[in-house]
Amino acid sequence: MGKLHVILCKEDLNKEKLNENKLVVVFDILMATSVITSVLKNGAKEVLPVLNGEAALLEAESREKESYLLVGEYQGLTIEGFHSPHPQELKGVVKEKTVILSTTNGTVAIRNAIEAKQVFVASLLNAAFSAKQVLEQHTDETIVLVCSGSSGSFNLEDFYGVGYYIECLLRQSDHSWELTDSALAAHQFFKGAADRGEELLKASRVGRMLSKYGMDDEVAFVASRDIYNISPVVKENGMVVIDK
Repeated sequence: MGKLHVILCKEDLNKEKLNENKLVVVFDILMATSVITSVLKNGAKEVLPVLNGEAALLEAESREKESYLLVGEYQGLTIEGFHSPHPQELKGVVKEKTVILSTTNGTVAIRNAIEAKQVFVASLLNAAFSAKQVLEQHTDETIVLVCSGSSGSFNLEDFYGVGYYIECLLRQSDHSWELTDSALAAHQFFKGAADRGEELLKASRVGRMLSKYGMDDEVAFVASRDIYNISPVVKENGMVVIDK
């Protein structure tokens, strides 16, 4: 029997407890993991999540100018000189590029999870396919589902996304699971609001902030479920690529 556990924000992720028996799936529905999923689907070569804008600029220094794209935000505002981290805005400019991505929460969560046996990146856009890929690699490990949260606080959109991901795991699995209380709560929350994803994302604190910036269409897009059949994974060098 495998175990499913949900961590409610990245600050609660204990890196010392991550080991070769843990599979981690990271969620930042608004927007980092949705951006990663989308740009890889739209032809980006790879995505490098970094901790902040300074780290992104440092990574860019050793690369050929035309080989990469700097994408990032901090506290919801696009970093000066970077592209905005919004899937629809990026889809036409990422082909064959290395996307160097800095966000307030999601990219930090990915970097914090790097010591796990395997780290997957998931969103509503690819949840069912990602869950299928995770199940193919899973034996009896604990699967840790990490909500990136928002600057140390719980957020609604990641909790909803994790709840749907648990639904996908349960629906596609032929064996039983032990759900911790946090996993059970996320799953039950999703089941009670299954058809209200876009509404909930727009009502969330981050969703309301994005609405102020005229990003309603982007929020509606990332609320779409299972439109992409790809599964981004984090490699040992920290790059996120499509799992083959």
